[in-house]
Amino acid sequence: MTQDKTPDKISLKRVIIKGLLLFLLFDLLFAPLAPLPTLGQISAYNVIFPGRMRLPYGEHPDQAYNLSLYNLEAMFASHVLADIKKPLDEYRILIIGDSSVWGYLLKPENTLSGYINAANLKVSDGRLIRAYNLGYPTLSLAKDLLILNYAIRYQSDLIIWLVTLESFPAVKQLDSPIIQHNPSMMQDLISTYSLDLNLRDPRFEIPNFWDSTLVGERRALADILRLQLYGVMWSATGIDQYYPESYEPPQENLAIDESFHGLQPPNLNPADLSLDVLSAGINMVGNIPILYVNEPIYISHGENSDIRYNFFYPRWVYDQYRQLFAEICQTKNWHCLDEWDLVPPDEFTNSAIHMSPFGTQTLASELEQAILSLTNP
Repeated sequence: MTQDKTPDKISLKRVIIKGLLLFLLFDLLFAPLAPLPTLGQISAYNVIFPGRMRLPYGEHPDQAYNLSLYNLEAMFASHVLADIKKPLDEYRILIIGDSSVWGYLLKPENTLSGYINAANLKVSDGRLIRAYNLGYPTLSLAKDLLILNYAIRYQSDLIIWLVTLESFPAVKQLDSPIIQHNPSMMQDLISTYSLDLNLRDPRFEIPNFWDSTLVGERRALADILRLQLYGVMWSATGIDQYYPESYEPPQENLAIDESFHGLQPPNLNPADLSLDVLSAGINMVGNIPILYVNEPIYISHGENSDIRYNFFYPRWVYDQYRQLFAEICQTKNWHCLDEWDLVPPDEFTNSAIHMSPFGTQTLASELEQAILSLTNP
């Protein structure tokens, strides 16, 4: 008489070991497959939620329904621009620059792009002018170039690039976190356009193999997911930044200090400014015109205002910068505007470059006239 064999009992230990081995295999395969850029393109924005009017940035996520992340694919996928196939009757303008362009303390409709769009302007052939806000906080021309390099896929007809002297010093070009966390993209730009920047700068966050695994990328993946979750509140409220009840106005009484990032009077050496980044922008976009705009600054009338215009700028260096800006625009036949003193001091909010809605609208009106001059010869 044969005895029935009892099936082997499943070993919990073996299941756990197999599960860990499978996870380890998947984790190791994550790095060579490098799917993070692809994952960044998968977005609930423009599908479930409306696209954002500006690139994601936020220091108070729970109050701003927004956050800062470094994945350019995810950032652009959340922007309304990613959902709009360019209509035949649209004249498309991309506006790049710093936090004043992004619109710190401004609602989306009170930004430069918001005011330009509200004007419902048309070019001579009847196309409707539509501007898109691609400004991003932090002051660096190299950061602007990085964003422009991604943005040119969106079929623009004109680029408006707002600049200020604080974005020019060569020593601070790679200070922006979005540059530091996208080293290969920035290094490609340095090589392609022969920029006078260090390819091996220690500020670059160069990932090793383990950093590129699933475990190593867990923070970046979590940020992409959190950005999608904040879309619920963004779509319900239209809020995309934290608006404090009060803030400190620009400093009016200034220090007796004529230095600027280690530079001393009397002469500004052009080599200390990354003017080559502006030239790289011209080469990058080809036949698309760029309008360079020296943006308005707060001009103090307080103590030592005869030495400094504001917290950022000693008078000697800013005056020489404006002269250099004018000379390079004339020599290279670039389209340029210098609007440095356009906005009165009481129309700045918490910084020497952040303007009130009225100040921003004042600048937008000047840009509108420049746009019409460029498009209606």
